[in-house]
Parts: sequence; structure tokens; C-alpha cells
Amino acid sequence: MTPFRFLLPPLTFLLSLSAVATSDSSPLENFLHCLSNYPSHANISNAIHTPNHSSFLSILHMRTYNHRFSASTAPKPLAIVTALHVSHVQATVTCAKNNSLQIRIRSGGHDCEGLSYVSDVPFVILDMFHFGSVDVDIAKGVAWVQAGATLGQIYYHIAKRSRVHGFPAGVCATVAAGGHFSGGGYGNLMRKYGLSVDNIIDATLVDVNGNILDRKSMGEDQFWAIRGGGGASFGVILSWKIKLVVVTPKVTVFKVRRTLEDGAVDLVYKWQLIASKLSDDLFIRAMHDVVDGSQKGNKTIQVTFIGLFLGQSDDMLSLLNESFPELVLKQSDCLEMPWVNSTLYWANYPTGTPLEALLDVPKEPLTQSFKTMSDYVKRPISKTALESMWELMIKSLNVKMEWNPYGGMMQEISPSETPFPHRAGNLFLIEYLTSWGQDGAEAASYYLNISRSFYEFMSPYVSSSPREAFLNYRDLDLGANHPSNVTNIDIARSYYGSKYFRGNFERLVRVKSRVDPENFFRFEQSIPPLPL
Repeated sequence: MTPFRFLLPPLTFLLSLSAVATSDSSPLENFLHCLSNYPSHANISNAIHTPNHSSFLSILHMRTYNHRFSASTAPKPLAIVTALHVSHVQATVTCAKNNSLQIRIRSGGHDCEGLSYVSDVPFVILDMFHFGSVDVDIAKGVAWVQAGATLGQIYYHIAKRSRVHGFPAGVCATVAAGGHFSGGGYGNLMRKYGLSVDNIIDATLVDVNGNILDRKSMGEDQFWAIRGGGGASFGVILSWKIKLVVVTPKVTVFKVRRTLEDGAVDLVYKWQLIASKLSDDLFIRAMHDVVDGSQKGNKTIQVTFIGLFLGQSDDMLSLLNESFPELVLKQSDCLEMPWVNSTLYWANYPTGTPLEALLDVPKEPLTQSFKTMSDYVKRPISKTALESMWELMIKSLNVKMEWNPYGGMMQEISPSETPFPHRAGNLFLIEYLTSWGQDGAEAASYYLNISRSFYEFMSPYVSSSPREAFLNYRDLDLGANHPSNVTNIDIARSYYGSKYFRGNFERLVRVKSRVDPENFFRFEQSIPPLPL
């Protein structure tokens, strides 16, 4: 794949369109008319879905990964454009802007707050799932990855060309590259190779004027901004050029579970002390869940330690027996496999699952609702606090946590190298997950309050001034601007901007002011421009 070339001067098109668009028509009618008249290399009518089409709801909900936003009462788009060609992306941006319609850009549908497919103002969805190609060049150690390609597809196509190459990104195979990479993108290779954004060397996007830009034509500031600042604030990501990393022919994985009765308190406290200081070849996540206890009717905490080691099991066991003997990891707990197979293991596929499973995407909408929140921890949480934390988890039943260690490469990269600022000084990242299966506003309110209460309880133990958060775990409780209004820069700065980006927020604002001064690409937590 090579970067897309500019296809049409949008201004010329808009001038010609103004002669045929009528003021008597609705914005949607004018938008659809604009699309149908936009010169394209592929028939755009096959990509347009409106509520009177039988396919509308199935396409809308197929990538609605949070059931909170698939209820009949959830706001629906005026239209969905499932872009089949880059000219369809240009047309959608140009025609939506010309008719004062907002767009929501969806590549995989994993936005935790549904902002890629839900809005309270009239909007259209630009769905990028057809942009799913992965073009791997092993000789050069790079790949061009389109925005709609899932992580599973990326891992699969890299492995088809080489078993000693990989890419540092997440463990959920159905997440797509467009949003994951532009939010930072972390996974179990980050202690060795950094984040996804630390390994991106070029990109293509459609800007607010319908132009197709690559790194050279967009400039280094905008290229900096889209690698961790959220691409949807600055344009529509078409593709990323990623730098592949070298992995060992065999990696070692393990998954061991310890409950309170097994001494989980001491283990988790020790994990906090050493997980970020271990060899950067080793990544150990600690997952906290409420499970049935040994006595009927009782609940307890189970902590699952899941690890990836870039090497063979003997070397890993030697390392852990010296630095973390309390885990009592045995040879029988370890599995050696090619790196690509470990991506299936981490995604909870059974051992022996064919690699083709990485290509799968859900055929039906998911029925689970959830809320995610995040925190960064800079000093160990005491054993007493761990016990209180788990007592509250048992009481609420629905809160889970994933603790992901830092250190290694994460402390070697400057916090201003990309918009993602959470580097040295962090021991680990916490993801809080509260999920439920019941429908209705009452159930949602109940479980959202549980999530918020637990988050509030954790405040003494995590970062402060600001309390930092991870953009990929989008959280509207951090603050939001309403998309119908001019984005308030003070709200953005004081609430979500400082938490996601710390000191990088001001540079993001300057980039936004240059590339999208009228704030067309806006949503509840977008980067605002300076006032005109």
C-alpha cells in the first residue's frame, strides 16, 4: 500500500454543488444529494444506509460493542456511510461540513462511551470497517495498516510473513487500528517496545477540507497530534505505517490464579514492588475478580497473574524464582509458543485455536453493557488498603480490575515525544470494568453508580493533580463539552484534557487551531481550537 493521492479539489466541487442544492431541503436531503453528486471512483450509493433501509440497524449495531448504546432509545444517526473507497471518506467529510452535520468516525466500535457512533445532535456515522487491508513488507520491517483493520487481522498478516516479527498493541483482537493507535495503544509488549504510537512512522488522513495528507504533507505537528491525541479531533485516519518489532521464535505464557486464601494480599503487594522493575522481556498483568469462595454462599477475591515472556520458559522461571518466588510458578504452568499464538492465548481462546480465529469479527451485536474508568499508580498501595479495596469489590460484585505494569521502555521515552504523557514515574495502569446484562435506564444508573463509587474510593491511592487517565479508556465522567456548543477550552483543559494529556494539551490545542480552526471535527471530548 502506498499513501493515497488527492482525488478531487473539494472547493471546486462545493462551488458547483451550490448551484443545485436547495434551501427548501432538509440538511439530510442536501447531504445525500451532495454525496450522490460527489465524483467518485466507486459508486457511493452502495455505501449509504438510512433508517428506511432494511440493513440500517444491523450495520449500526454490528459494531456497537457496548450494549448501553444499542437500546431503542439511544440516539440514532441520520445516515451511515460505510466507505468503500477513499473518495467516499472525502465526500462524507465535505458534504457533512457543507450541511452543518456532525460526523462520528467509527473504525472498530470499541469506544467505551460510544462516541464513535452516538451523539445528541444530528449526525452521520462514517464507518471505516471496509478499510481493512494490511500490507506487510518484511524486508523493510514495516506494514501499511488501514484504519478498519483489527488487531487480530494485523497480527495474523504479520505472522503469515514472519514468525519473528510482531507489533506492540492490545490483546483484544476485534479492536481496530484507527482508534486504538490514535489513542496510544498499549499491550503486553509495551515494556519492551513501547506503545503502538511509539512505533508509527507515517499515516494518511482526510482533513477538514477533504484533502488526503500523509506525514510529509500534514507536517510534523499534526503527525505528532494524531499519535496519542485522538485522531478524530484532527481528521479521518485512513491508514498507519507501522514499524514491526522483532520477537523471539518462541515466547512463554502463563496464567496462574491466587485467592485471598492463597495469600493474594502478599502477592499483589510484592507485584507492585517488582513488576515494573523486572526484565523488559517480561510483562505480568494482575487481574482482580470476585469469585465464589470455598464455603457455599461466600465470595472471595481471585487475582489472576497472566504473563508474557520473550524467551523460553527455563529462562523466565530462573528470573521469577529470583525476583518473585512467592508466586511459586512451576514449569507445568508455562506454555511455549510462537508470538502470534500468544495473542490468541491472551485473548482467552483455547490452546490450539487456529490462527484464522484472529480474523473473526462478531456477526451479532453484543448484549453486555459496561463502564470503564482508569487510573495511574505511582506508589505501592498498602496491604491494608488492598484488603479494604477488595472488601468493597466483594460488596459490589460487579467491579473488576486489570493492573498493567510500566517500567522498561515506558520510562525511557519522553512524555512529550507523543501526546501520550504517562511515562516515567508510573508503577502501573489500572483499568476498572463494571459490566451488567440487564436492560433499561434504572439498571444502567445502578451499575454506573457502583463504578463511580469505587473510582472515588480509589482516589487516595492513585495519581493526583491531575488524577491521570488513559484516552483509550474513554470516560465521560472526567468532563465533557456538549457537541451542540462551541467547545469550551476551559472545560476541556481543566477536566479531560489535563487528565488525558497533562502538559501536552496546550500543544494539541495549537495543532487543532491550525488544522481545524472552525472545529468541525468535534465531539464530547475532542480537542478544542483557540477561539477565533
